[in-house]
Amino acid sequence: MSSLDTRNVARDSLFLFAELTLEGLPQAARVKVRNLSAGGMMADAGGLEVSRGDRLTAELRTVGSVKGSVAWVQGERIGIAFETAIDPAVVRAPIVTDNDSPRYARPVIASPTHGDHPVRSI
Repeated sequence: MSSLDTRNVARDSLFLFAELTLEGLPQAARVKVRNLSAGGMMADAGGLEVSRGDRLTAELRTVGSVKGSVAWVQGERIGIAFETAIDPAVVRAPIVTDNDSPRYARPVIASPTHGDHPVRSI
């Protein structure tokens, strides 16, 4: 999507971290995502030096790697236009692990045994 195409897209204001890897650089930089839409995001880039047009990959939780480019730079904040649309609701969704679910809803991995007899819990 071009930066003009994404200006009127609904955005979710949020606060989370993402990893940005600029094309040609081996190391990722951690940024604070301030808002997110299907076509891009605004981030606080801290000391990361970027220019309009720089190509990058953003690592977003629960979505993974998303390719894009720097659409604008204003101080330490940058706008990133994604090459392909994402679902921002997926990024915002809570990460659920088996430890977050109640014990009765967790899958049984193995039954503990005592000698030759399985141990029953009540």
